Amino acid sequence: MDVADSAPRDDPARHPGAKPLRRRGERMRAAVLGTVVRLLTEEGYDGTTVAAVAAGAGVHQSSVYRNWGTRENLIQEAVTAYTDEALPLPDTGSVDDDLRLLLRRAREFLSTPEGQALLRLSLLPGGAQGAEGRDAYWTNRLDRAETVVRRGVERGELRPGIDPRLVIELLLSPLQTKVLVLGEPLTEGLADRLVDIVLAGVRRPVD
Repeated sequence: MDVADSAPRDDPARHPGAKPLRRRGERMRAAVLGTVVRLLTEEGYDGTTVAAVAAGAGVHQSSVYRNWGTRENLIQEAVTAYTDEALPLPDTGSVDDDLRLLLRRAREFLSTPEGQALLRLSLLPGGAQGAEGRDAYWTNRLDRAETVVRRGVERGELRPGIDPRLVIELLLSPLQTKVLVLGEPLTEGLADRLVDIVLAGVRRPVD
């Protein structure tokens, strides 16, 4: 049975009064994923239902189920697409500049309602599929960020043998702690101070 056939009976397609927009292809995808991020920010995880997303994006629920299958798949793709666009991986040719740019972007992202809402998703309990999706999301984000550190080692800017994942965790964890635990603002200059502290421990000594 096609997954669309299992859509809930309150699908707008089943009600003549519902008039969703006729969106196709990339326009539909952009509308749906953008609506997911907005709902996660405004209504939280529980309020981000397929019905709410379909209504907000102006599409039929059957279209959402047909393209994403489950709510978990939908949310994972929306969060991934949003953060990839908000946090592009820098490549300036200098590990110092790359890490500063990476941390500044992360600070700016986590200072927004959207960034904070998406970060809090990592704390939510969920079924096996939801947990698996969150683990894959964070693993992918950290793997991408590690690229900056690896390039620094390859160029001889950082000491050989350092742990790229640990370097990234040392940089990002204070930002996450301030948002999730302390509820403190991420002040201007915080990113540069964190990079200075971490680089002092991993930079390759000048001969």
